Amino acid sequence: MSARDGRRDGGDERRDARGRQRGAARARGERGRTSQAPSERRRGTDPARTAAFDVLREVDGSDAYANLVLPPLLRERRITGRDAAFATELAYGTLRLRGRYDAVLARCVDRPLERLDPPLLDVLRLGAHQLLGMRVPQHAAVSETVGLARARVGAGPAQMVNAVLRRVAATDLDGWLDLLRAEAPDPVAASAAVGSHPAWIVRALREALAGDGRDVGETDDLLAADNAAPRVTLVARPGLVAPDELTADASGGVRLAAGRWSPTAFVLESGDPLAVPAVADGRAGVQDEGSQLVALALAAAPLDGPDARWLDLCAGPGGKAALLAALAAQRGARLVANEVAPHRARLVRQALRAVPDGVVEDVRTGDGRDLGALEPGGFDRVMVDAPCTGLGALRRRPESRWRRTPADLAHLTTLQRELLASALDAVRVGGVVAYVTCSPHLAETRLVVDDVLRRRDDVERLDARAAVGAATGREVPLADRTDVQLWPHVHGTDAMHLSLLRRTA
Repeated sequence: MSARDGRRDGGDERRDARGRQRGAARARGERGRTSQAPSERRRGTDPARTAAFDVLREVDGSDAYANLVLPPLLRERRITGRDAAFATELAYGTLRLRGRYDAVLARCVDRPLERLDPPLLDVLRLGAHQLLGMRVPQHAAVSETVGLARARVGAGPAQMVNAVLRRVAATDLDGWLDLLRAEAPDPVAASAAVGSHPAWIVRALREALAGDGRDVGETDDLLAADNAAPRVTLVARPGLVAPDELTADASGGVRLAAGRWSPTAFVLESGDPLAVPAVADGRAGVQDEGSQLVALALAAAPLDGPDARWLDLCAGPGGKAALLAALAAQRGARLVANEVAPHRARLVRQALRAVPDGVVEDVRTGDGRDLGALEPGGFDRVMVDAPCTGLGALRRRPESRWRRTPADLAHLTTLQRELLASALDAVRVGGVVAYVTCSPHLAETRLVVDDVLRRRDDVERLDARAAVGAATGREVPLADRTDVQLWPHVHGTDAMHLSLLRRTA
């Protein structure tokens, strides 16, 4: 008898009364049956997906920022390499495109999304991003997300996740986007759903584009730029590190390329910025190129009289203050950095750690609205980087778009007017004030400046475009206006606004 025949005979011995084949263990009476129902056997998912889910819950539950939550979480759980990159894209991509995915999920769930438990909704969003926004095979996206649901929200909801994600997967991304556009009641609603921004922000951005002389047809390009992960940009602080030294010191897989506009900007093409020695010791730093441009423009603005004492009125967390201090050191000027929040004032001191002794006159903790009365005419140059909605940096802080509301504007624009008025009081006659916001919203930019100047007859506008050109030595494409508005989809920077004002009397 052959071995094959022996196996066949053994198999016949294990058949039950109905002729069904039994396993060897069961034939011996060892049942070994799992205590879990089949739908519950896959519990949990990989650490990267779990980390992304935990970031979303922290952002939603504690109003935290993903860029402050994710890095320490990855370090704590020892998630590195490709897994860390996957977790980062999954968390940030889901936050950026939440509005788009909610519009899709609303068509796949049999109840209003607001009636779902928030953790369950976050699981669905993570699954939708894997299916529609990442190169994850459909079976893996569904099964791993279902496993995450079982581990974090329960077996019952996991069955719903399975059904909903299969409906999502039945249509590809282009098909969903066509459907969202077709069903939208107007162009703003279409852009809001497809471009994943609240409708009020879409309207504000359209108005800002028009106010800057641009075509509102660029709105979708601007929203797409907001939804693209920005590259890390470094600033080589003048006099503290030479550009060639910054690139020569790069190691550990770090690759740098010159910035597009600012002579101090370098784009990190790969690697960890902290692997650059000049970043680690404060001679360089991580700073958006638009943020660099507005500080450089203030330093390049024409001044009547002495140029000895500068003020950063709202200095936290310290990037602009450090660049201004480096520039001031080259001219023999001193910098006062003021910040209302003590913890942010500590960040300013840390950012200024490489500046030569004697350049930083003081890092103060105080309300900038009081400084004009406390030191009237005491400064030659003043930076007012005013608190704002942050609509210009949504690509860096994607969760902000879901937190801000139109109601925020009333408080912020009042504060902005008061800070600008204080800065104009603090600057001497002939001195220059830079009014800066990381927002293109007209209510926070042009209207604030117009309103403050309407009440004064001792201030004139300077050509901020000319100052940017003088600071960079490059032809930066800007609207034919005296103020400057940068755009992510045009300049590759945050949407920074700059107005330059000179005290005349």
